Amino acid sequence: MLSDPLVITLLTDVVEEEDNISIVKCLMNGVTTDEEIAEKTEIRLNIVRKILYKLHDEGLASYKRSKDPETQWYTYDWVFEKEEVEKQLVSKSTNMLDKLNTMLEYEENNMFFVCPEKHVRFDFEKASTLDFMCPECGEEVSFEDNSTTITEIKEEIVVCKKAYQSVGSSK
Repeated sequence: MLSDPLVITLLTDVVEEEDNISIVKCLMNGVTTDEEIAEKTEIRLNIVRKILYKLHDEGLASYKRSKDPETQWYTYDWVFEKEEVEKQLVSKSTNMLDKLNTMLEYEENNMFFVCPEKHVRFDFEKASTLDFMCPECGEEVSFEDNSTTITEIKEEIVVCKKAYQSVGSSK
């Protein structure tokens, strides 16, 4: 699972630094307490706890709290939620695909006009309300061929679909 670049990206977004993914590795290898994780990773205990709580806030880790009968202190046993990683990756891929498809539809169904100084880019409706003039510099906006943009969005959609399929097939 940790060899998948999408998983690494998701976890890095949560744990802030790629080095902190070693905390997740410990959880996956059955190390469950914050003290043990800090000892194995040589990351300060307060940082380990901070990362564990971030993982918990994102639904990627859960814990069970138990009280030591001798010391009366609480111990937290942490578990990494592998299934939640897949759910989040599928959700993020779906959202990205939806956004890309919306962008593609907008680009394909509109004509665009740009300022020669690249101050603004308008669709036809907005450009016509401004008499085809740039509000920044007063220059006349000109038609933009957006076929390159459309091609780039289509390529991103292909990449996103492949990533989505790899997430869906890893079950």
